[in-house]
Order: sequence, then structure tokens, then C-alpha cells
Amino acid sequence: MTDYSKLRGALMVQGTTSDAGKSLCVTAICRILRRHGVSVAPFKPQNMALNSAVTPCGGEIGRAQALQAEACGLALSTDFNPVLLKPNSDMTSQVIINGKAVSELDARVFGNLKALAFDRVLEAYARLRAQYDVVIIEGAGSPAEINLRENDIANMGFAEAVDCPVILISDIDRGGVFAHLTGTVNVLSKSEQARIKGFIINKFRGRIELLQGGLDWLEEHSGKPVFGVIPYLSDLVLDAEDGINRDLHSANLANRQDVIRIKVPVLPRISNHTDFEPLLSHPQVELEYITANGSLTGADLIIIPGSKSVQADLAYLREHGFENEIKKHLRYGGKVLGICGGLQMLGQTIDDPLGIEGEAGCSTGLGILELTTSLLADKQLKKIIGKTHIGHGLQQISGYEIHCGTSAGEALSLPFCEVTDQFGNTYKDGAMSEDGQIIGTYIHGLFEEKDSLESILHWVSGKHIDAESWRDVRERELERLADCYEKNLNIDALCAAIS
Repeated sequence: MTDYSKLRGALMVQGTTSDAGKSLCVTAICRILRRHGVSVAPFKPQNMALNSAVTPCGGEIGRAQALQAEACGLALSTDFNPVLLKPNSDMTSQVIINGKAVSELDARVFGNLKALAFDRVLEAYARLRAQYDVVIIEGAGSPAEINLRENDIANMGFAEAVDCPVILISDIDRGGVFAHLTGTVNVLSKSEQARIKGFIINKFRGRIELLQGGLDWLEEHSGKPVFGVIPYLSDLVLDAEDGINRDLHSANLANRQDVIRIKVPVLPRISNHTDFEPLLSHPQVELEYITANGSLTGADLIIIPGSKSVQADLAYLREHGFENEIKKHLRYGGKVLGICGGLQMLGQTIDDPLGIEGEAGCSTGLGILELTTSLLADKQLKKIIGKTHIGHGLQQISGYEIHCGTSAGEALSLPFCEVTDQFGNTYKDGAMSEDGQIIGTYIHGLFEEKDSLESILHWVSGKHIDAESWRDVRERELERLADCYEKNLNIDALCAAIS
């Protein structure tokens, strides 16, 4: 039986593939340890994602680490994710170190990241180890990517540097789970193989006894234990790390009646689409992500989402006919909401003189709001609270800002809201059209507050529609995730691996 009061050390969760379940596994272990009174913190040396969160100090970290911090009951810290890569294109990424953008990295010289950032990674980890009893670490991708091993700072390169034990998780729903696990172990060095203390099999459907023969073989073949088999949780409602939550999207489209219909064009560099997860989980909202061959017609509300490459994504909207559909939607009395990059696209021009998000230049916007945007080198990173007058009165809002653009123009004279950031600065944000059909805002996380979600649904439908705080939903789902892991894992054996 584990004596949690004596638990000290670290444990790293690596995966056989991307999306094997590392992020949720770390989240669950963090919440389980917190339940038992352990001082625990999450850590991911290097993340690549377009979904991010803002820390109280005005830094930026991956969204998954923000969720893991919540599982630990901690305020966000840049130490939880010291290196974040945000792709600008298929070949380049913005590099964020200790919460601040410092460089742009070309995929052809990706190995430069180790020289650029590994010392900062080790320093952040050392701070966490000094502050918390246990640190649960998430790898990135797979340690079997041998072409990246020489300059690896995210998987075994990190584990070897800090002498950290590892557990390996694999997704059985993809098929080939035993080949994934044994193949991953086989391509590692002897010291790396010894570092793996056991396995977790994720997303299992069916009767566990039908899997038992394979589990027995795996343990005998590898000489390592299987800590547990986690069932498929298809209806889990938690923030997506990077890709759109397709399970939640499919469930939303299948189970709605008497709904408000919302459509969101999926931009190539869509960012912070976790904005929409409270809408996807609402029983009276049908939210549909529209890809290149789809249509925005038939919506009550069109939301133009955030973007990491606003001018390129604006060109994509035009190329696929979405600009004409948005303008037709407005002519017929529909509502449009632009968030962050979506706000910028609604304006007259978007100017990027320094090439912050791609090639330097100026693009003509959709021309729906009288405002212009310039992209600047300094990124705005703010957590906000405030009030807005939409729907049925003055409503509380909260959220965060992540953007390089600064907007100006006549449309801003009728702002969407007034907010105060974490530094005590109060200012007006966004714009509303005089006819009430259009809202533009820089605020992400707009639908997480019960009041603001209800007010936006009222703005769209003209009716009061009850909503639930996303924080309450998230907390309930974190508990459900931890319950599932605690029921299906050998927690004592897993804790014994922590050192």
C-alpha cells in the first residue's frame, strides 16, 4: 500500500505515437496524486500546438499543461511547459521559451532547438523538482522517432539527462498495440529500455479477458509489467490539446434537437479552437466545423475563429467561397462573431510589415467592420475579466488574449466589452455593429462563463437558454477521468515507479 506522504520524485509518460493518450494520462495521474495529498506538478519539456493558455505572469504555455495544472490545483506557470512551438506553416514554427516568443525555427534546422532551449528546459524542471514532491512529465510524439534522437529534448533525451523513470502508453484503438509497444522498446538504447518501468494500454473496447493472453505475452516478452488497461472514454469533455475534438463534434451533431445552429470554418492554421468546446457540449447548440468542401449556409451564427496565420487563412476563406457565404448570411439577418484573428479578418486591412506570421505584406479584409489591423513584434498575452452588454443585460465575462495584432478604427467606438487584465489595466475590447448582427473580439475563452455563454446564446436566438459554467464541467470531467484511471490502473505499482 503506497504511503503517499513519503512519495518523492518524478515519472515521465511517453507514447508510442502522437495522440496515444499521454496528455490525459498525465492529467489523470496528477489528479489522483492530488486526491491523496501529494504536492504534484505537471511538466512537458517541449510541446507543439496551436492551442495555448496564458499564465498570470503574461506567458504562454500549451493548453494541455493548463489542464494538467488544473488537475493539480495549481495556478498556471511557464515552468510547466518551457518550450512551445506554434506552427506558422508546414515548414516554420514560432518558438516560445519560458512563455515568450524568441525565434522562428525552420523545419530544416529543427535540431537547433536543443542548443537554443535545452538549458532553459532543465532549469524549469529543476525549479519544479525543488518546489513539489512529485513531477509528472509528458513526452512529445514518440521516442521511436530515431531521426530526431540526436537532438531530442522531449522524450528519452530529456529522461536520460535528468535520470527519470518512464512509462509507455499506447492506443489499442489504432490497432497493433503490441507491435507499437515492443517495437518502440526495441529501437531504444539499452539504457533507455531499462528506463521504461512498464506499460499502459489506452482506449480499450470490449471484454478485458479477451485481451489477457496478449497482456501475458507482453509482460513475458518484455520483462516489464502492464500497469493497466484504460477503457475508451468516447464522451469525455475536456480541452483538446491540439487537434479538433472529433468525438465531441460527432456527438454534438448526432444528439441535438431544437437547436441554435453555429458553423465554424476550419482554417488551415486555426488556433485555440478549445474556445468552442463549451458550445459543443451544450444540449441546445449544434456546432458544425466546416471544411473546404462544406457550406456555411443554414447557420444562425457563423464564428470566424482565431488563426496563427491570419492573412493566409483569410486567403483560404476567399479561395473556398466562404467570404461570399458570410456576406450573404449577413444580408439575410444572420449573426457573425469574429474571435481574435477572426476579428482582424472582419476589418478593412491586415498589415504585416515585419512578416510576423508569414511573408511581409498587406491584405484586404472582408470589409465588414470599419477597422484596420497591424501585426507587431510584441505579442499581447493577457488574462482578463470584464463586463459586456449583449443578450439580456450586463454580463460577466472572463478569458484571455493571445495576439500580435493591434486594431484601430471607427468600429471600435462601439466596443463589445470592457475588461481588466491581470496587471490591473482596464480597457475596451472589440466591436459591435450598430445593427447588432456582428461582434468582433480579441477575447478567447468567451463561452466558459455561464453568464457570457447565456448572453451570447440570447443574442443569437432572442431567447433565454440556460448554460453551465465550463469550469464546473471541466472539474466534473477531471474527476471522472481520475476515477477511470484509479479503477483500471495498479496505482501502487505505478507509484513505486516514481523516483
